[in-house]
Amino acid sequence: MSPYSKREYLDSISPRYHGSIRKEKSAILKEFCVVYGCHRKHAIRILNRKKTQKQKRKPGRKSRYGDKLFLNHLKNLWLATDQLCSKRLKAAIPLWLPFYKQQTQISPELESLLLKISPASIDRLLKPIKARLKGKGLSGTRPGTLLKNLINIRTDNSDIDRPGYMEGDTVHHCGNSLLGQYVLSLTMTDIKSGWTENQAVWTKAAPLVIAALKEIRSRLPFKLLGVDFDNGTEFLNRHMVQYLTNHKIDFTRSRPYKKNDNAHVEQKNWTHVREWLGYDRFDDPELVDLINNFYAGPARLLLNFFCPNLKLIEKIKINSKYVKKYDIPMTPYQRLLNSEHIAEDEKQKLRKTISSLNPFKLKEQMEQKLKRIFQFKKKIPTTP
Repeated sequence: MSPYSKREYLDSISPRYHGSIRKEKSAILKEFCVVYGCHRKHAIRILNRKKTQKQKRKPGRKSRYGDKLFLNHLKNLWLATDQLCSKRLKAAIPLWLPFYKQQTQISPELESLLLKISPASIDRLLKPIKARLKGKGLSGTRPGTLLKNLINIRTDNSDIDRPGYMEGDTVHHCGNSLLGQYVLSLTMTDIKSGWTENQAVWTKAAPLVIAALKEIRSRLPFKLLGVDFDNGTEFLNRHMVQYLTNHKIDFTRSRPYKKNDNAHVEQKNWTHVREWLGYDRFDDPELVDLINNFYAGPARLLLNFFCPNLKLIEKIKINSKYVKKYDIPMTPYQRLLNSEHIAEDEKQKLRKTISSLNPFKLKEQMEQKLKRIFQFKKKIPTTP
């Protein structure tokens, strides 16, 4: 009798044995001894033995990332990078890890695993602890009809092959009401590299927006060749047209109510503005300098030098679904270094800048500056 047959026979006769009276048990034992091939005492021990349920092993190979300490390191890096998606986090880990080791002890084995882990494994491990932030703000875009017919519409960026062509948009820090005056954030994103600059401005008066654009131009590591704005009155006005024409900068606009025409900057409105400043109302002009100190300082350096982004290289429609292919995640800094249109002396300046930076210190500085902004907003005196 095979071991499997013996187990089947034991499972079938055991309930009958335990549910019988003494005389019936004696008959069952005789039968069991004959079939099982054992003596009476051994049969009693087998039938009275308590069942222990075997824990089923998960199919497949043992997980190499099951260590709690490893998950803790991965979680720390994910939070430090402001919860990057798995593909961008995979590219960010080699950039952040040398600085992470300076403040946290980590074994060479865990360090090696962090460098090897795939985006799919990152998603699986972080799934239980991910918390998605939700928020919705008001749109302050008011159509500017005065010069619409004089400004070309751009809907496709496939012809852009060099840095210098940027998309622009404003984020209104108006809280729950568009009435009155408040701070706006001008966001400019380079289409080719993803390099992003922000500048706070008090109201959307044309001269103030142009002054913010001048400040952004002074910080760019490349020449501004073209801008693509939406149809808001802060952009479609004669002051802006005259300024861009005088500096030989191409001026285009998106289609009304088509946010995807400016998809690059729309995405940065969340990652570079809303994620940090939220949806509060900033209606004090003194906040402009504090916010600009945040934008032009640690925020600019951290997001452009240490946060990788993805670039869409192909989009195909198969039946009713779109299949998208992306390139390797890289930071805007890395994309500029790989560009043949950036001068070598400018690349040397970028390399010199990143050599003195530490992402964890930049993150700490950002949090300190944000604390000052919100303390001032609440009229709470800051501690020295």
